Amino acid sequence: MLGDVSITDTGNDRDARAPGLAALAGLVADETRAVCLLALLDGRAWTAGELARHAGVAPSTLSEHLGKLVAGGLLAEERQGRHRYVRLADTRVAQLVEDLAGQVAPHPAHRPRTLRAASAGSAMARGRTCYDHLAGRLGIAVTDALTAHGLLSAVSEPGGRTDGAEAGQAASGPAAPTSPAVSSASASSASRERATGFLLTEAGLRWFEGSGIALDRATRRPLARACLDWTERRPHLAGAAGAALCRHALDAGWCVRIGSERAVRVTAAGERALAELLGIEAGALR
Repeated sequence: MLGDVSITDTGNDRDARAPGLAALAGLVADETRAVCLLALLDGRAWTAGELARHAGVAPSTLSEHLGKLVAGGLLAEERQGRHRYVRLADTRVAQLVEDLAGQVAPHPAHRPRTLRAASAGSAMARGRTCYDHLAGRLGIAVTDALTAHGLLSAVSEPGGRTDGAEAGQAASGPAAPTSPAVSSASASSASRERATGFLLTEAGLRWFEGSGIALDRATRRPLARACLDWTERRPHLAGAAGAALCRHALDAGWCVRIGSERAVRVTAAGERALAELLGIEAGALR
C-alpha cells in the first residue's frame, strides 16, 4: 500500500513512517475520494463514469481524484477498450476503509429525503456486502450463530479489549456446545488471528469443510477477523472465512444482490440453509 509515496530520511529521530502516514491520511481526507472508496467496498470494479455520477462530480474532476488514489496504491486500475475500471487495490485497503468507516457514527441530520432513499437505506441495514463479506443484520445474525455454536470464538486483543465478546448473546437456535480447542494443525493461522478479534475453532474449521464452503488456508490473510458494522455498531465476521461464506452464499443462491449498491436479500433457499446449518430463524433475516 502506498508503494509510490516516498519516505525521506529527515536526519533526526522522528519515526520514518510519519511522512507516509500523512500522505495516506491526505488521500482519504477528501470527501469525493472517500465517497469513491466507500462505493468500491462492494468488491466490484467501477468505471470512472459510474463513480463520477455516484459522487456527483464532473468526470474530469473524478479522473483527477482517481489518479491520486491509484498513484497512492489505494486503487488498482484496469482498462478494457475505451473503458477505465478501478477497484480497491487489495483486502488490506478494504480493511482500512472498513475500519475508518466503522469509527464514524451516522450523522442525525443525514436522514433519507425520499421514500426510495429510505427503502435503500433499510435494505442496506438489513443485509449487504462489506467488500467481500456479509454485513448488516444478516452479517451479525450469522456471526452470532457461529459464536453460539462454538464455531467462532472471541479473542482478546492487546490492552485487554475483546472484540465480538457480545457476538453470541443474541443468537437464536440450539444451545451452544462447549467451544473446542484450536487444532494444532492450524496453529500458524491462529497466531495470525490473535489480534483480529475472532478466531475459528477446530469445530468451525470442520463446519466450513462439512458445509462445502472452501477456505483458503494458505492465505496470509487472517482466517477470521472482526469488522465493526457501521449500522449495527457491533463486529461481524470478516477475513478469509467471512469472504468464503459470502461467496458461497451468493453462488449457492442463499443471497441475491438487490439495487445498485451493496444490499443483498436472503432468498427462501437461503433461509432454509441458514436455519438448517446454523439455527437462524427466518425472522432475523428479514
